[in-house]
Parts: sequence; C-alpha cells; structure tokens
Amino acid sequence: MQAPETQFTRVGEDRIAYQVFGEGPPDLLIAASADAMDLRWDWPPYAYFMRRLASFSRVILFDRRGSGASDPVSRHGASIWEDWADDARAVLDAVGSEHAVVLGGFDSGPTVILFAATEPERTQSLILYATSARFVATADYPFGFSVEAMRASEAYVREKWGTEELAGTSSRAAAEDPEFRRWVAKHQRVSSSARQAAAAIAVLQSMDVRQVLPAVQAPALILHRKGFPMISVDQSRDLADHLPDARLLLIEGDSVMPFVEPMEETLLEMQAFVTGTRSRATTTDRVLATVLFTDIVGSTERAAAEGDGRWRTLLDSHDSLVTNVVEQSGGRVVRLTGDGMLATFDGPGRAAQCAFSLRNALRTLAVEVRAGIHTGEIEMRGDDIGGIGVHVAARVMENADAGKVWVSGVVPLLMTGSDFEFESRGERALKGVPGEWELFEIKG
Repeated sequence: MQAPETQFTRVGEDRIAYQVFGEGPPDLLIAASADAMDLRWDWPPYAYFMRRLASFSRVILFDRRGSGASDPVSRHGASIWEDWADDARAVLDAVGSEHAVVLGGFDSGPTVILFAATEPERTQSLILYATSARFVATADYPFGFSVEAMRASEAYVREKWGTEELAGTSSRAAAEDPEFRRWVAKHQRVSSSARQAAAAIAVLQSMDVRQVLPAVQAPALILHRKGFPMISVDQSRDLADHLPDARLLLIEGDSVMPFVEPMEETLLEMQAFVTGTRSRATTTDRVLATVLFTDIVGSTERAAAEGDGRWRTLLDSHDSLVTNVVEQSGGRVVRLTGDGMLATFDGPGRAAQCAFSLRNALRTLAVEVRAGIHTGEIEMRGDDIGGIGVHVAARVMENADAGKVWVSGVVPLLMTGSDFEFESRGERALKGVPGEWELFEIKG
C-alpha cells in the first residue's frame, strides 16, 4: 500500500491535516502525539504497522494542531486537550465517521480519555498505549516522575530535540540501529520545533484526568510495554483499576512507538479488540460535561428598585444576551433561571471564556453577575440535566463573589495549557454535597 493522500479540514481558520485508508467498519481514529504523518511512511516498520491496521479497520490518522502539516492553534484561552479534541471531531466529521475506536498514546492518552467521557456516542472503544492519567507523582499518586525530573526532561528536550541523542527515549533497543536514529531525529525536526516539544513536556507536569476515569463508558484496552521507562506498570494498573470497563495487557519491549518490534502481539490484540468488542450502547443518559451557572447579584433588591415593568425588560435583555454569548462560545443553554442561567460545555476552557464574556457583556446593562463552573458527570433528562455535577456547579456559584468566576478543584487540572490563572479560595462545605471541596477563582 502506498502512502495515502494527505487531506485537510478546518477548525475555525486552522487547517488540520489527516489521512484515511483501509476499509471499515470499524473506524480506528489514531490521536497521535506530536507527529508528522507523511514522514512516518518513510520508515518501513511503521508502514507495515499501518497496513496491518488497515487490514481490519478504516484507519483515520491526523496531525494535531501545532505539529506536522497542521496549523498551530490560532486562538488562546481553552485548554490544550479541548483544542486537540476539536481536531479529532473535525477529522471524524470530514471522513463521515459517526463513531470510532479511538487510540491514544503517551501525552495524547489523557486527551482521548476526556474525548471518550464527553463524546460517548462517538466512542466505540478506547485503546490506550504507553500512557497514564497523570505523569507526575504526588502524595496521593506515588507513581510517575518527580516535578524536578520532569523539569529536567523539559530542559533536555529543549536542548536535544531533533538530534539523534533523543532516539533512545523512543526505544533503547531500536536506537542501536543508525538508520532508526537518523529517522527519529528527522521526524522530530519535521513534527515540531524544540520549543513546542519542550512546551508539551511542561503540559504533562500538570495534566491529571483521574477524576474523569469513572465517567468513561467505552470499553478500554490498555497496552503497557514492560520495559518502557517513562510509564510504570503501576500507572497502567491504576488506569485499569479506575476505568469502569478496562483490560490491561503487558507486552514485551521498551518503546513509546507501537510499531517498534516486537509488535505482532500488539497487532493481534488490537485486531481482536477492535473487531470483537461489544457494540456501543445506542443511547446514554450519563455524560461528562462542564456546567456553568450564573446569577445576577442583588437581583431581589434590583427588582424592587426597578419595578415590575422595567425589571421584566431588563431580564428579557439579559436572557437574549446570555443565549447569544453561550451559543457563540460553543455551549448550550439548558435553562434560564429568571435571574441567571444554566449552560453546558464540552470543556472547561470554553465555559470559562463564556463566563468572562457574559460578565463583561452584562455590565453594559449595569448588571453584575457571579459564575460557578464544575466538570463532572451529569444525567441527561431530555433537554434538561441533573445529577451531582449540576448541584456542585450551583453551590460553587453560590460561594462566588460579585463579578467573579469560581470553579471546583477539578477544573484547573483539566485546563492545563490554558491562559487562565487560578487562585485557591480554600476548602468549602457545599450545601447538600458530601465532603469538603477546594474552590478556585479564575483571575481575570
């Protein structure tokens, strides 16, 4: 099979490069790390690996924004995983794929986990390869690297990116081949700059999707190379323990690349999983979402001062403006609450941008609002929503000060790579919600 044609689709003004080959169903979407698709076909083991995948699926491959032939992200504010998830959606739409098996490895692993949780109807199943829910060790997660080791890796990558010295991080065994070392170095130079590669390592330091794992409904196959030094078997076991439907498979080798030998067992397991996994449910009533609540500060006093007629006119203007801003921000207004609103988004970055846009726009009406944001599981009830995730967002908003945007503790973890800054407001008891919750204010 010849290298497939590279095609392009768009997210806004940004072009996304992708390739599609093989016959489906099923569809297999590969959400690669920093990549350069065209150059990968120059390495024979990679070409063989792709041909084998295409023998039992339609393979959909793309360069995420900021790498290879795709444009860099032209806007700022949302988290990196939201941008990469947008890339995946755009490519699936471009090839007419309604649902797919989604494969993610290393730093794209958390992205596909979040994609599966927020897009259960589009995710048939997950394959997670050489990845983790978190990459840095903490007191409650004793696996992974120390912060100091990650910072040292960031500096090392910044210095050595695009040279043969980094080939050993892909596979110590394969790096004994001079041709492999030259190909890896060239591939790195084409896929991204040293600055971009180092920035990706920096993102890993705060990436954490552990709280999202229980919301993933799709079955998952977790592949772990026994000798891969950057992800421990404990990290893979932790993934398997906390995903609702997961199987961990330990395989030989030390490479972050699945097409480095030995690969036949990997291919056979992927084929069995992709072609034999149970069908996805046709409907779902639970999904991971970001919930945004707002309300008008001092609405009762304002209504009394304005009088019924003027207050009704003001609320009509509020409702119209809120609906427009939420839709423009990529969200959905679930309901208008009289002096506020409830909306959902597929990621916290968009919800945060919307909250500040609403605050600023409503000030033109001499209206001050406060906002609360939480990301968690919600229950779909027709056009309405419910569940603990909705209650948490409402209680977060109730704690917020006038003109401020407050979030639950999970939100900063999911907004890795965004332009927003967070300031802790301490732990609070949320009425009707068990436990103490650390809340943060988004500065802006």
